[in-house]
Amino acid sequence: MVRKRELIYPPHQRLGKYFTIAVILLAIVVLAFIVTIPQVKTLPALMGLVLIASLGIYISKVVDEHRLSFSLSDMHIQHHTRKGGWSVKWSDIREIGVPSVSQDGWHQPLPWIGIRLNNYEPFLDGISFRLASQIIMEQRGLLLSAYRRAEEPINSKLEDMMFDDKPYVTASGKVYKGLIAMLANRMSYTRELLGYDVFVSEDLLDRPLNDFVGLTRRYLASADKPPAE
Repeated sequence: MVRKRELIYPPHQRLGKYFTIAVILLAIVVLAFIVTIPQVKTLPALMGLVLIASLGIYISKVVDEHRLSFSLSDMHIQHHTRKGGWSVKWSDIREIGVPSVSQDGWHQPLPWIGIRLNNYEPFLDGISFRLASQIIMEQRGLLLSAYRRAEEPINSKLEDMMFDDKPYVTASGKVYKGLIAMLANRMSYTRELLGYDVFVSEDLLDRPLNDFVGLTRRYLASADKPPAE
């Protein structure tokens, strides 16, 4: 069955539009103020108005650059950012869910979506260096939380896991080095601790975590998948 393409816009995507409207209203008020009150010096007021309008347009543009966060099609799920993106075919995904950590004997869900891959290579080959660096830095807290609340003893030290840049060798023998190797090692550690390789923050979604998981699982179920390794 062919599913329609689904576009995911985070809640803050409306801020750019609202900010632009606010700037326009402010400009109208300032112009009315200039026209109705002769004592106001026209040139300084107009210069201030231009400055405010320019700043407002710039902020609106920056906000709008973050609008589309994900797109889902019959073939893949794709993440969109200003620093590049990543795309994973449904056939390369083994599982999608909400990761959790142990607390006082209970499993506490984390505000993330987790994706477990069948094969790291397509993901690593397609990601940009800028986005890889961003993921490594922004998801430090996720690794830290999982490490501190791990149910089983961990052989590696946290400081060794955080920025492990040793060469990463895939099952097929392909070797990754540098920044991409660091990302691959991080993925391997989070799989060990949380069961997933790739993570999506709740802030990037337009709906509750479980609703997004349900949506992706429907796409996943309808895709033709090879046996998992």
